[in-house]
Amino acid sequence: MTDPDSFLVALADAGLAMHKPVLDPDGRLHRYRVDGDKAGSQNGWYVLHLDAKPFGAFGSWKTGQSQTWTADKPESLTPAERQALQARMAAARAARDAEQVAIHAEAAKRAARLWERAVPASNDHPYLVKKQVGAYGIRAMRNQIVIPLRTARGELASLQFIDADGRKTFLTGGRKRGCYHAIGRPQAALCICEGYATGATIYQSTGYATAIAFDAGNLLPVAKALRAKFPTICMVIAADNDTETDGNPGLTAATAAARAVGAALAVPQFGKAADV
Repeated sequence: MTDPDSFLVALADAGLAMHKPVLDPDGRLHRYRVDGDKAGSQNGWYVLHLDAKPFGAFGSWKTGQSQTWTADKPESLTPAERQALQARMAAARAARDAEQVAIHAEAAKRAARLWERAVPASNDHPYLVKKQVGAYGIRAMRNQIVIPLRTARGELASLQFIDADGRKTFLTGGRKRGCYHAIGRPQAALCICEGYATGATIYQSTGYATAIAFDAGNLLPVAKALRAKFPTICMVIAADNDTETDGNPGLTAATAAARAVGAALAVPQFGKAADV
């Protein structure tokens, strides 16, 4: 197997196969469409050197994956070759980080333009009616509600779109990690949860300010960002109790976030009266 073929196999083994495999081994960072992603997306990235000691790095902006590849086994390299490999790995990480900053910055500009074009959402949007919640700080565009993702400093980073059927999408290239949508102003307590409907329900039921993290993987980054912003406030992580999913990712992530920031944990109970 040639080195390019071996690199493509490594991409596929990581679940990041190219939609149309074309490699440019110039040592620079390149973006590509991952097989199975929507047309026009370029969530995958790679850096590839095919010289005397072939080396590559690759990953996904979407999943956060990052891996390296070498044609030779690391243990077969001399000390000098290992040092050169480490330098290439550091350069690949720096290129990846710089590209991600640029992608996020461009997405933030697009988010601002779309947000300005959107109109205040009304409570009669089909999704809000179905979930029996109001429109809190959100807007509407065409048949979708538009939810802003902001940093702890209040900067608009990205947007989430939810249509009448509840289908959710995010602005391509937008930053999500550590960003959230806030409902209400923190006073007695601050709740953190995954989705908009859950957050709006918590706010309507308790009056407590609520931060929407959008998914389980973002609960911990958001909790840490808000703990830094509000070091003494009583914080509650409201878990999605994914009892029908192996490993219960909602509860697992919420528990980890609560432990990390010294927050209380609220877990919905199904089929019996919920504990308060």
